[in-house]
Amino acid sequence: MVQIHSDCNVAAQICRQARLSRDARFDGQFFTGVLTTGIYCRSICPAPAPYEKNVRYFDSAVKAANAGLRPCLRCRPDSAPSSFAWLGTQTTLMRAIKLIEQGFLKGDNPGTVVKLAEKLGISSRYLNKLFSQGLGTSPKRFALYQQLMFAKQLLHQTPLSMTEVAMAAGFNSIRRFNEIFKQELRLTPSDLRQKSRSSTNVIHPHKDNHVSTYIKPITLALAYRPPLNWAKMLAFYAFRQVDNMEVIDDISGRYGRTFSFDGVEGFFYISAHKDKPQLDVSIYLVDANDIKFLHNIVLQLRRMFDLNADMDIIQQALLPIIELGAKIDSGLRIPAAGSVFEAACRAVLGQQVSVLQATKLLNLLVEHYGTSLVIDGKTWRLFPTAEAIAKASLDELNMPGARKLALNALGEFVHQHPDSMPDDWLAVKGIGPWTVAYVNMRGLSDPDVFLSSDLVIKNRLHALHEQLGKAIETPKSYLNIAAEIAKQASPWGSYLTFQLWDNDPVIAKKG
Repeated sequence: MVQIHSDCNVAAQICRQARLSRDARFDGQFFTGVLTTGIYCRSICPAPAPYEKNVRYFDSAVKAANAGLRPCLRCRPDSAPSSFAWLGTQTTLMRAIKLIEQGFLKGDNPGTVVKLAEKLGISSRYLNKLFSQGLGTSPKRFALYQQLMFAKQLLHQTPLSMTEVAMAAGFNSIRRFNEIFKQELRLTPSDLRQKSRSSTNVIHPHKDNHVSTYIKPITLALAYRPPLNWAKMLAFYAFRQVDNMEVIDDISGRYGRTFSFDGVEGFFYISAHKDKPQLDVSIYLVDANDIKFLHNIVLQLRRMFDLNADMDIIQQALLPIIELGAKIDSGLRIPAAGSVFEAACRAVLGQQVSVLQATKLLNLLVEHYGTSLVIDGKTWRLFPTAEAIAKASLDELNMPGARKLALNALGEFVHQHPDSMPDDWLAVKGIGPWTVAYVNMRGLSDPDVFLSSDLVIKNRLHALHEQLGKAIETPKSYLNIAAEIAKQASPWGSYLTFQLWDNDPVIAKKG
């Protein structure tokens, strides 16, 4: 009988089948420690499969490292999609992980574990206990390992210099970087680089009054667990495209846009790899010094394109509409907006008008109030800041005055309260529950937003019930049915929303 190891919540028999078949659907969900070689691998590792008696399974790379194993140089666990599904409803721990990933404990003015605990509203002792129980390590060691794994990914995939890699991974000293890397991974960064593809010199961006003459991109591969319907995600963005802020090449299947993530500005192109479950991204930074924020940019891109989702688990949430006869697409993910504020503006502009009309308004908004960005001789536009919208006349926009005032007020509120959350925006006149829910879904990538009050969702559920001869007779009946569906779909209501939008006869032309 196959043993189920305590270090992994996935049954050992499932892990065995996944690694032997190199099943990409399990990539990042578990790691295989090979005790005879002292390494740990992803489920897709191309190396000859070891005997089962010589392996041990782990929930995370951190647990494998704590067991004294080093990451495989062939399958590169540092490039695996993130997965903390086994943490379930441990909201506080998930918030802590997110803050650490965003750099709370690193950088020029790093926070402390005590400060992190205070931000979470708990004691540092309890925070350490959560990490010990959930991940088998401390918050500081978890943060350090995330830095090392990102550095390793950059060494494998880019020609960045050692200093740039160290900066991008959050190390303030190249000496400290070399020391920790060798101590934890048992080889130096230079040794690892030599084992990877040969590197070339990086041409640094040049910034002059917000204008860059030439920028050489940083190119990375972002892995995901299949399925992912890239064509539909691309179509979603294409229908809502903002000229000179976004660009889409239907032939190559490439999407590009400007970004401003926490003040770090640039541009990226992203496309699906032909043969591998990964998206290939090229990132152009306006300011070379912003490379120290590269990890956060990568996390933002993974959020935008929903690359950490486990669609096999999420598909279970779709049972309520499958049972109603709806056709579903298991590769349909949440295409996020570039920022929370952008999602809010899109929602306000889309109130009571078609997506086509909302997109025209959005183009005018960006054209008149977004700042310019010149990359390789082409002028692009950044999405307007909250401050710019707060002060905007909005005379160019043909829409009701009340909606213009709502945009101004929203911009002012967000400018004055930059750390506010969408739920706080209900205090702004013209911002209602639907708008906040939409922003949570497309701005914060909240996976559990079922927009039952949305007109398209209502029409689809009515149509599905009518097909079964079970017409929904009254508004109260609809509310009861929608509430039950939301309960069954939780915590993946957002995916149910997108499936119903996708099932709409007008091809999800909403939002």
